[in-house]
Amino acid sequence: MARIPSKEEILAWISENPTQTSKRDISRAFGIKGADRIDLKRLLKELEADGHLEKRKKTYRDPDKLPPVSILEVAEITPDGDIFADPLEWQGEGDKPRVLFVAKQGDPALKAGDRLLCRMTEVDGDDHAYEARLIRRIGENAKRILGIFRAGHEGGRIVPIDKGADKEWSVPAGGTDGAKDGELVEAKQTGPKGRMGLPRAQIMARLGDPTAPRAVSLIAIHQHGIPDAFPDEVIDEADRMKPAGLKGREDLRHLPLITIDPADARDHDDAVYAHPDDNPKNPGGHVIWVAIADVAHYVTPGSALDREARKRGNSSYFPDRVVPMLPDRLSGDLCSLHEGVPRAVLAARIVVDAAGEKVSHSFIRGIMKSHASLNYAEVQAAQDGDPNDKVAPFMEDVITPLYAAYYALRKAREARQPLDLDLPERKIVLSEEGQVESVKVAERLDAHRLIEEMMVLANVAAAEELNRLGRPLLFRVHEEPSPEKLEALREVAQASGFNLAKGQVLKTRHLNQLLNQAEGSEVDELINMSTLRSMTQAYYFPQNFGHFGLALKNYAHFTSPIRRYSDLIVHRALISGHGWGDDGLSQDDIDQLEATATHISQTERRSMEAERDTTDRYLAAFLSDRVGNELTGKIAGVQRFGIFVRLDETGADGLVPVASIGTEYYRYDDASQTLTGERSGMTLSVGLPVLVRLAEAVPVTGGLMFQLLEVAGKPVKTTGRPTGGKGVRRKPGQAARKTAKAREKVRRKRE
Repeated sequence: MARIPSKEEILAWISENPTQTSKRDISRAFGIKGADRIDLKRLLKELEADGHLEKRKKTYRDPDKLPPVSILEVAEITPDGDIFADPLEWQGEGDKPRVLFVAKQGDPALKAGDRLLCRMTEVDGDDHAYEARLIRRIGENAKRILGIFRAGHEGGRIVPIDKGADKEWSVPAGGTDGAKDGELVEAKQTGPKGRMGLPRAQIMARLGDPTAPRAVSLIAIHQHGIPDAFPDEVIDEADRMKPAGLKGREDLRHLPLITIDPADARDHDDAVYAHPDDNPKNPGGHVIWVAIADVAHYVTPGSALDREARKRGNSSYFPDRVVPMLPDRLSGDLCSLHEGVPRAVLAARIVVDAAGEKVSHSFIRGIMKSHASLNYAEVQAAQDGDPNDKVAPFMEDVITPLYAAYYALRKAREARQPLDLDLPERKIVLSEEGQVESVKVAERLDAHRLIEEMMVLANVAAAEELNRLGRPLLFRVHEEPSPEKLEALREVAQASGFNLAKGQVLKTRHLNQLLNQAEGSEVDELINMSTLRSMTQAYYFPQNFGHFGLALKNYAHFTSPIRRYSDLIVHRALISGHGWGDDGLSQDDIDQLEATATHISQTERRSMEAERDTTDRYLAAFLSDRVGNELTGKIAGVQRFGIFVRLDETGADGLVPVASIGTEYYRYDDASQTLTGERSGMTLSVGLPVLVRLAEAVPVTGGLMFQLLEVAGKPVKTTGRPTGGKGVRRKPGQAARKTAKAREKVRRKRE
C-alpha cells in the first residue's frame, strides 16, 4: 500500500509542477493505485473546500497563482516598448499579479485591449510577478457599448447610439450600476446572446442625460475612447513647473513678434514677425521669423507628462470644449505665448527672395515676448484700411511687412501649385446654454492664409534642417493617389466633359487644371468631391515620402507642439541636433519612432472621427424641429442603396433611400457614380441641385433621412416611405441608424 501524501506535499507538488495537476498526474507522482485513489480524492476535495485549490475541469491549481496557460488582456504598452497585461482568470484574494509579455520574433504587433492565450512563468521581478509568451492571439477586448438605458422588470436593456449599430443588449439586475431609465450609459459586453435573447452587458459608467446640450461631445469622447481626464501624477508634474529662464537661450524679446489667432483662442503657440531683407544680394527679399512655444523644455522624455501626451497624440476640438494633449498649466499658461509675458520658444529665422522662394534658414532656442495678441478679423480689417486702436500702432513696423512677406510667399505657392480644393468649412455656433444657434461658413481671410503660409514655410525649414543635421524625425507624409482612385477620378472627369492628363507623372497642377475647368459649372462640386475622394490620407512616418497635396518634398510638423505630439518630437530632434540641452530626442524616442508614428496617426484619425460625429449630432439636433420642412441641397454621394444629400444652409448630410425615389428601378453605375431610372432615364449624380423634405432627424445618432422632391428643378414622384406614410413603419431611430450605417460604409470605402 502506497503512503498517502499529506496536504502540504500535494500543494508543494502542484506548485512545482503546474502543468501536471490532474488527479491522474498526482496519483502517478505519489505511486497511488487502486482503492488508495479514494483517499487521494478525499484530500483533494478537502483542499478545494478549504480554498487551497480550485478545480478547473479535471485539474487542480492554487487559486492564488495563475494557471500555466492563461488568458491575458494587454493593459499597457510603455514608451520603452514593454507590454504589460492583466490576467482575466485571476481567482486569488489579493490584487491581480502584473504580467510582462515577452515577445519573440514573428509575434504580431499588439495594442491595448488585445486578448492573448499565453504560457505563464512565475518570476521574481521588480515590477511584475509573471512573464508570458504567446500561444495565440484570441481577439480584442469587447468593444465599448455606448447607449441609452431602458429599465425593465429585472435589469433592462441598452439601445446603442453608435453609428451603424442596430442591435441591443440586455442588462441583468446586478449589472445596472443604478442607472435610471433614459440615461446615457457606457457598458461592456459580458456574455453571448442566448438562442432567442440579446447579448448580455454590464454598465460601467453612467453619463447622464443624453439630451443635455453639452452631452453631444461627451458622447463622442466616450464613444471613440479619447482620454479626457489627466492622471493625478500628470497634473502634479505640470503644477510643479516654473517658467523657463534665459540661461542657455538667445534673447529675442526685442523682436516685435505678435500672435494672430481666432478671437476665442485660449492658447497661442506661434508668433510671427517679418521685415525687408537688407542684404543687397537679395533685392526685394524678406526675413520671416516664426517662433513656436518650447514645449520640450517642460515635457521631457519618459516623464508622466510625456507618457500622457504620447497616449493622447493630439488635442481634440469640439464646438463646446477642447480635450487638450497637455494640462492647462502648460497649454494655457507656460507654453502659451501670452502678450507681454516672457516665454521659451524655438524660433526659425527664414530668408525668402522677392518671389517667395526660401534662400536660407536658421533655428534658435530663445526667450521671446509677444508684443500683441491679435485676432484674424482685426488684422485683416487693419490691412484693408480700418485698423482699430489695438492694431494701429503695429501697422507700419509689423502688419505691413508681414503682408508684404505673405504676398511673396503667395507667388511661390502659385508657382508650386499645391492642391487647391474649394470645400467651404462650416462652423457650429453655440449659445451659452450649449444649444446650436446657427451654422456658419467659416470666413477665409488673407490673415488666415498669411499665418498658414508662414507655418508651412517653418515646417519645411524644420524638415530640411533635420535632414541637414542627419537627425531622425517624423515626417508628415501625403502620398499621391493610387492608380485605382486616379482612374476613377479620370472616369468621372471624362463623363463630365473634362480631361485629366494620362500617361505622365501626376502633379497637383494637373488636378488644379481639372478643378479650374469645372469651376462655376454644374459639376463643380462633383469634381471637387471626386478629387478629394481620390486623395490618400496623410500620416506620420520616420521615412520621407513627400507631401503630394502641398507639392513639397520635405515636410514635418513643427509649429503646434501644444496640440500635436509629432511637433514635440521634431522640437526634440532640433534640440539634440544643435546640442541645446539634455531634453532633446532620447534613445527611446528614436527606438520608438515608427511605433509613435503609427500611434499618433491613429489618434489623429480618432479625433477626426469624433469631431465629425459630434458635428453630425449637433446638426441633427439643430434640424430636429424642422422635420417636414423642405430644404435645398446638392447630391454629395451616390451609392447603390441611395443618394447622400448635403444641405446648402448647414452642410448637414443625410440619406435618400433609393426605394423611396419614384416607382421605377434605378440602375447604379459605379464608374460614373450615378443612379439612372430604367423608365424615365432620370440620372442622379454628384453635384446636382435638389429639393428634399426632412423626414427624420435623430440627435442621439446624428442620423438624417430625406425625401427627394425635385432634381435640378424637376419634380420627382416619391413612394412616401421615409416618412412612415403607407410604407412599413420603422421603430424610432431605426431609419437614422440605417442612414448612419450606410454613411459609415461609404466612409470606409472612401478611405
